Amino acid sequence: MKQVFQYSKLQLYFLFTLRVFIGWYFLYEGLAKVFTPNWTAYGYLIDSKGIFAPFFVQLAENPTMISVVNFINIWGLTLVGLSLISGLFNKAGYIGAILFLLMFYLSHPPLLYAKYILPTEGSYLWIDKNLIMLVAIVVLMLFPTSRIIGFDSLLVRKKKS
Repeated sequence: MKQVFQYSKLQLYFLFTLRVFIGWYFLYEGLAKVFTPNWTAYGYLIDSKGIFAPFFVQLAENPTMISVVNFINIWGLTLVGLSLISGLFNKAGYIGAILFLLMFYLSHPPLLYAKYILPTEGSYLWIDKNLIMLVAIVVLMLFPTSRIIGFDSLLVRKKKS
């Protein structure tokens, strides 16, 4: 049985706004890297902490892998942002966002006594903005809006015709 979501205008407005704001965050992060000459994830990966640090450091130290990581970061963040803002292919956009946020969280987990070279936005214990945004993305997946407000709604209508 297919579930049909009925949102109030206020619920729809805020779910849509949350999707667009998170999309803007991803789009801006991607475009900032596009327009930064010689941008690389090397420093971020080398600075990894936690149980997955050896994996991230290994990625950074391999010239082929760091090129792949840079490409995926730049264009993946940009495409995820465009997907969330436009409401087009949102399922793929949500999955991409979750994967990026999970990798960012695992690379720089907010642990006690973890010192990072790059400045942090505050002092966290276990829960940081990446984890909060990841949970927000899951909420957006559970309460989809792109089929109501977004280009996905045009695809759904076209399929029904």
